[in-house]
Amino acid sequence: MGQLWTSHAPPGYRCPFCELLRAGELSEGNLCVASDLIYRTEQVAVIMACDGFGPHGGHAMVIPVEHHEALYDLPDDVAFRIMLETRRIALAMKQAWNPEGTSTRQHNEPAGNQHVWHYHQHVFPRFSGDNLYGRLRHRVSIEERAEKAAQLRAALAEADLWA
Repeated sequence: MGQLWTSHAPPGYRCPFCELLRAGELSEGNLCVASDLIYRTEQVAVIMACDGFGPHGGHAMVIPVEHHEALYDLPDDVAFRIMLETRRIALAMKQAWNPEGTSTRQHNEPAGNQHVWHYHQHVFPRFSGDNLYGRLRHRVSIEERAEKAAQLRAALAEADLWA
């Protein structure tokens, strides 16, 4: 059976997540900054997202360390680690921010609403009336993202949730 999907990354694509993980110079237009990195294991990393939804800022994304564009090309062992880290960061959010719930979501290809061509699993703290699916997307400041990343790291340590 041949490949059932096509890459949507444009020619010469500079992946913002790969740049962040290399800890080198970020290209112009890359919204990621070094303080967005919450933690990294051999296979996956957790980073703060630069966007917030509704009245809330601060959600995280679990990404593979190696570049994989979509769910379709994730190796099984990496997919497994992503799910474990998704649970770990959701529990850290419960500890740090006391949300009423959590949600996860992941997008593939343009019609699936993917816009960064590196797999990423969103993990959201949820609050009544937060309008997560209402398209009230806004940029979260670097300072707020750094503060939220520090809160999640502290919650991971306090609740002994480190990998």
